This record gives sequence, C-alpha cells and structure tokens, in this order.
Amino acid sequence: MYQRKKLQTAFHCLLFLLFAYLSVAAAATPPGGGAAGQTASNTAASKTPAANDKSGYAGSDSCKDCHQAETKSFETGPHSITTLNHHGGPGAQGCESCHGPGQAHIDAGGDVSKIISFSKLKSEDASKRCMTCHELGEEHANFLRSEHQKNNVGCLDCHSAHHPVNRTQLLKASEPMLCYGCHLEKKPEFSMPFHHRVNEGLVKCSDCHNPHGGFLTKQLRSTSAQDTVCFKCHAEKAGPFMFEHPPVKTEGCVACHTPHGSPNPRLLKRSQVNLLCLECHTFTVDSAAPAIPSFHNQAQKYQSCTLCHTQIHGSNFNQFFFK
Repeated sequence: MYQRKKLQTAFHCLLFLLFAYLSVAAAATPPGGGAAGQTASNTAASKTPAANDKSGYAGSDSCKDCHQAETKSFETGPHSITTLNHHGGPGAQGCESCHGPGQAHIDAGGDVSKIISFSKLKSEDASKRCMTCHELGEEHANFLRSEHQKNNVGCLDCHSAHHPVNRTQLLKASEPMLCYGCHLEKKPEFSMPFHHRVNEGLVKCSDCHNPHGGFLTKQLRSTSAQDTVCFKCHAEKAGPFMFEHPPVKTEGCVACHTPHGSPNPRLLKRSQVNLLCLECHTFTVDSAAPAIPSFHNQAQKYQSCTLCHTQIHGSNFNQFFFK
C-alpha cells in the first residue's frame, strides 16, 4: 500500500513538471512560430545596419590617418581614459567624446563644418562642451558661474588638449606665468621683500584660488572645515581657542596681512605693529574692540604689542593673549 502511494506521488510530480515545461516553451515561441518566426526576426534585424545604431560615429582609430600628432598627444594624455568607457557608447569614447560624430567629416574629405571644431566655437560654447564631462567634480562644478566665465575666460584660454605644457592638467603654460597673462598687476606683489614664494615654485596660485570658481570671494579655496584657506598651511592659527581674537573669525587673515606680498615682515599691512592694532583698539564710540589702557601711551616700549600679547591669533590660557 505504501509503495503504491509513493508511485502515485512520483507520477503526479512528473506530470506537473511536464506541464510547466510545455507552458514555458509555448510562451518563448514567437508569434510566427518556430523556425519561420526566427527567420522573420533575423530578416528584420538585417534591415537595420550597425552604422545607424552608432549615429555616425567612426571610432578614434579612423582619426589617426590625418591627425597623427593629435592622436599621439591624446593617447598619452588624461583624456585617453575615455576609451575605456564602454558603458557610455561611442559618443563617450576617444576623439568623438569631444568632437562629436566623425563619419560625416571623413566622408566629406575632412570638411571642418561636419565636425565640432573647438577653434570655431565661441569661448562659452567650448566651455559648455567641456563641462558635459567635467561638471560633476568638486573642482569644476562652479565654473559656469565663476568670475572667469563671467569675464569670457573659457577652458581653452588656459588649457590645451593636444599641445599642453603640463601633461596632468593640460595647461598652456606653467603657473604662475599662465595667471600673470591676465593678472599682471599681481606680479610685483610677489617680488616684494616679504612674499609667498610663488615665483620660486614653492606655492602655486591654484593652492589658494580655484580658477574654476567657488563659493568664496576671489575664488578662494577653503579648508575641509570651511575656514579660510590660510589655515591649510598655518593650521596652528586656526583654533578653536578658549579666547578667540574676533578679527580672525570675522574678517579673516586679510584684516592684518596682505597675502601676496608686503614690504613689512609677516606680510603685515603696516610697518609698525601698534599702528595696525590701533586701527581697531581706539577711543571711538563705534568701535567694538576695547580701547588700549591709559598707560599704553605709545612710548617706544608700547609700540610692539606682540611682545606681550604673544598669542595674538587666540589663546587657551589668557583673555589678553599673553600666553
């Protein structure tokens, strides 16, 4: 009796599996049925050439015959990474990721009007073309609203994709000479007796400024804590301190210092420290800073404030910044 029930159960299972198999096979068969349906499908596919799927893209290898120098530069530059973008399609790979479909250009014997030529584009249009790839990174995200863009300075004014001096950033010239091309008035500041060593190559303009734009004035960079960029190098002045010197947080370093260069030590705005301090610490009714004590009569021994107020940027021990 027990064996009979086992045989019945096995038989029912086989019937169920056979029914399921036939149902799946019937659903997978095209409406035309069997081989005829497959033949019709292949015929329809053959009517659509592969060239139409690529929308006129010829591939970077087709560019080598005429543009050998540019191709060599491209293959050794950072843009060559686009050839590995297999998910973006032919429009995101190689030369055509910047210059657009090239098949019509080739068929027309090199007609420049059949392809995107950056030398023919307006500065704004060329920059927008670059930003289709570079708009997502933090470094370039603010370029379209940057001061450079507002003043008609585009990507190609500083960068050269095929003939760069700097292979990493594709710059036309090295810093700071590239920046001096427009900001010539800043060049003498870096030749003053006391200056940040930009001309010597120890500091670059782009260490403090983001040429592609930002959220601060003068396109200044900021630290990870969104403090002034000076604290990136001068971290010991950043605090936080138990007793803060308010100008450091409210006006920033430029309240007392000139960042590019100065005739005064420590890049100070004034030749005498007391004159700088008296700009805030005066006997005026509208000054938020406390006035100097009456015994500070500005005799010689009181003219160097930082001899006593040594921790002028902030202190954890004394409200008068004595230590």
